[in-house]
Amino acid sequence: MKVLTFSGSSPAEALKKAQESVGEEAMLIETRQLQKKSLGKEALYEIVIGIEDDHIMPVKKQPTQQESQEQTQRRPEYTAKAASSYPDRPLSQQRPLAQESSDVLFNISEAAKQISAIAEVTDDEILQESYARKETKRYEKSSSASGVELDAIKSEISKLGDKVKTIQHMFWDERSPDLSNAIPPEFSEIYKLSLESGMSREHLDVIMGLSLEHMPLKMRESTQTIRRYFQVLLRKMIPVRIESKPLEGQKKVIMLVGPTGVGKTTSIAKLAARYSYLLEKKYKVGLIVLDTYRIGAVEQLMQYARMMKLGIETVVDPPEFSKAINALRYCDYILIDTMGSSPYDQEKIQKIQSILNANNTEFDVDVNLVLPSSIKYEDLKSTYDSFSQLGIDTMMFTKLDETRGFGNIFSLVYETKKPISYFSVGQEVPEDLEVATPDALVSYLLDGFKRGTS
Repeated sequence: MKVLTFSGSSPAEALKKAQESVGEEAMLIETRQLQKKSLGKEALYEIVIGIEDDHIMPVKKQPTQQESQEQTQRRPEYTAKAASSYPDRPLSQQRPLAQESSDVLFNISEAAKQISAIAEVTDDEILQESYARKETKRYEKSSSASGVELDAIKSEISKLGDKVKTIQHMFWDERSPDLSNAIPPEFSEIYKLSLESGMSREHLDVIMGLSLEHMPLKMRESTQTIRRYFQVLLRKMIPVRIESKPLEGQKKVIMLVGPTGVGKTTSIAKLAARYSYLLEKKYKVGLIVLDTYRIGAVEQLMQYARMMKLGIETVVDPPEFSKAINALRYCDYILIDTMGSSPYDQEKIQKIQSILNANNTEFDVDVNLVLPSSIKYEDLKSTYDSFSQLGIDTMMFTKLDETRGFGNIFSLVYETKKPISYFSVGQEVPEDLEVATPDALVSYLLDGFKRGTS
């Protein structure tokens, strides 16, 4: 469908130009006043119409230069028909699409009232009239008709509601994607929702392109099937780190790194409690603290260690790192808390790197980047780039209870291809820690954060 505009000193004049250009088989979308009539100036009105490609009529006469400037300011082309069916009335007898949409909403409201009225006919009322044969037959017939009528009304409401929803999202020119094949209007709701969640527009356009290329045509009939397809596609694109237990005789050494204030120390405590108390087997856990710059953080972690009866070591200089690991060789898990660092403070990041390089034990260190979910994608990506020199193995996201948009997490994972290990969803230790799953992230992204989704 092409969307065209025509202007004139009155709505009738603009409509006449449209009729001369495209004929009567078009859809009137909008009528608006661009300029009020004033001294020395005529009023200026504009109408917007939609026309299918195969209905465009040749122009009957050569337009003047002024008419050429007024006509056919093109808008984005959609590869599918608009949400409402193509009008069966001539252009001159139509009203703007916005008014038609209002009528549809009104009709839905009226239909809902009818359903409520039908629903009020209860079995008790019918039984009360069962003594009179004539009344019984009448109610039985009425009940049967009401059931059919109810199903028909419900079906129509579902169809109308879906169409209205699509109409509401049709005009999003300023947000429409820059794709070689424009997205049909029925995809606009899911596109808008994903964009508002913080997902990178570039990534979203790629995903939309894949959807348009591979989605069966049958699934495009409603926004609900489109949403389900989109959910499945997103799940397949989210890598996660499956939580695995240490093999017999082996150990897991996990280092948490990240910027200041993201909750690394609290996350260490949650992991320690999970591994030592919440799993099927109670594993031995040891802690190593590199964050000697923050006395409060050290005291906090030592308090957790005393409460959970965990071994704890502190490291100031790189040579002490291997000694600390060896001192905790009896543990199944060794968790390492590092000093927080601004993404732009390369000196602190390089010190962490020097400590990693000083590891001369046989144990590999799994580097887990801890990031807050409450910052925009560009800041997440900048932070990841700064810490990437440490050899990031996986990522943990905190503060999920402090934000409403989760598209930024998806975009970072999509861009870096690094798996997610855990979600921290609050301050409570150890309850507010979730093992990351694609289902949970997609649910947060499309429906908002809800505890216990994963």
